[in-house]
Amino acid sequence: METENAFHCCATCIHFRVEKGTGGVSYRCSRLTYETRPDYRFQCWTPTEKVKRLMEARKSQR
Repeated sequence: METENAFHCCATCIHFRVEKGTGGVSYRCSRLTYETRPDYRFQCWTPTEKVKRLMEARKSQR
């Protein structure tokens, strides 16, 4: 598995939102405007700055 793919999921994307409501917690992609799950993967993934730094650190360890 490629290092970048180990991080690739909705929960590590800048567009991932957690919404708490009376019915419980839901997860939403603010870019695609629909419900998602933290472990889903889409091609439009844009990692957060923290995840970018982790990916760079892993690359330099190789």
